[in-house]
Amino acid sequence: MNTFLLKTEQLTKRFGSNIVLNQVSLEIPAGCILGLVGENGAGKSTFVKCVTGIYKPDGGSVCLGGNVSMIPQEFNLAQDLSVCENIFLGREPSRFGVINRKKMAADSAALLRRLSAEISPYGSVAELNVAEKQMVEIAKALSVQSKLLIMDEPTTVLNSRETAILFQVMRELKNEGCSIIFISHRLDEICEICDDVAVLRDGSLVHRCAASELDPEKIARLMVGRELTRLFPEQISVQNGEIALECAGISSGKEVSDISFSLIRGSVTGIAGLAGAGRTELAEAICGLRKRNAGTIKVSGKNVSIRKPADSIKNRIVYLTEDRQASGLLPDFSVTRNTTLASLIKYCTAGFIHSGKETLSALEYIREFGIKTASPDAPVSSLSGGNQQKVAIAKCLDNAPEIFIFDEPTRGVDVGARREIYDFIASLAKAGMTCLIISSDLDEIIGMCPRILVMRSGKLAGELNGAEITQENIMYLATGVKK
Repeated sequence: MNTFLLKTEQLTKRFGSNIVLNQVSLEIPAGCILGLVGENGAGKSTFVKCVTGIYKPDGGSVCLGGNVSMIPQEFNLAQDLSVCENIFLGREPSRFGVINRKKMAADSAALLRRLSAEISPYGSVAELNVAEKQMVEIAKALSVQSKLLIMDEPTTVLNSRETAILFQVMRELKNEGCSIIFISHRLDEICEICDDVAVLRDGSLVHRCAASELDPEKIARLMVGRELTRLFPEQISVQNGEIALECAGISSGKEVSDISFSLIRGSVTGIAGLAGAGRTELAEAICGLRKRNAGTIKVSGKNVSIRKPADSIKNRIVYLTEDRQASGLLPDFSVTRNTTLASLIKYCTAGFIHSGKETLSALEYIREFGIKTASPDAPVSSLSGGNQQKVAIAKCLDNAPEIFIFDEPTRGVDVGARREIYDFIASLAKAGMTCLIISSDLDEIIGMCPRILVMRSGKLAGELNGAEITQENIMYLATGVKK
């Protein structure tokens, strides 16, 4: 007889008149990895928040067979504290009423070693990149030694090596009797690591079966309730034309060293590389978010001075950050105010904001991008991750850019919304916008980009075009090691 670590019966949650969970009954036995999938807004995050007590259900019941820990989709870390202080925050080991910092650091180091993460337990979280922060979140969850572990999009910023290490740890936990709810929009990962799959659609549980009975295409059809004939649009290959952006000898601290490249107007180019390769730092140096030690930037053949983000926007360059919660959006602000955050000046006259004009603009983006929100006045924090990403894109687009840098554009975004974002990027390129995509997802960058720049250790390791673009060639340039 199975011992269930989680059992929900007719679990229901409403926000106003909107039913976001509709009588969801689900059981998870001990030693099971359950893949929980669904489109953005399907109810996944609401379900786990009801299970963990963050939300109070409006109906039904939750029965737990042990303690629960969770790796959230958005980071929940104290930026000013050290890595070990974050891992054991509120649970610090002590001796005679005094925090035992030596033990706290040693235990943190052991957890990080288990994840093969080369992170100092004494380092500041604020100085970590996004992938390193994710590893700290995972170590934090492991430190609780829970019977039920919930992982909400843990691999979106991890490379293939880091993901493989995480999967090995998950298998070890499963063998120890721990159960895991694994939420991911990477459906190939769901098929690889999960024992069972549960599909939510519009707040209802529509399917539950063994993962061996499914493949990514079948899961996608169950999620959206219709056939998905393709994921990536036809690639836009531009061989000749006006140079929209030219970077020469860009250097920034130790992270970016002597990078030179150019982008043709209307082209779609990718930047690949392992975590820590300097991809995000390069984008930040171009856009004035990070100080440049050296290098020049030309826009449409003219030298430009970009020392702060406002200079970037002035020169029609926008940047979609990889970490929308920390630096892309203000979660407590409305959808409207986030949309116009960086372009507010165009809604002002004589120091007064035309709120009606702002709202009309936000409504247009909501319609164009299919943003699921109760109203343009709803706080962005009330939206699902995918819909937050659409708001972040709208915020960038409201500056009327000519060069758009996308950093992890589909992080935390479901398969249906991914296709919408890919189609949107292709439509921008067709209209003449120059697009640069930074992504850890090799399928994404191969599917979208006919030209890929690969970085390694802060330098440009090489360039791939057309038929040269394969996972093997990308990984060779990214690591310097042939398979």
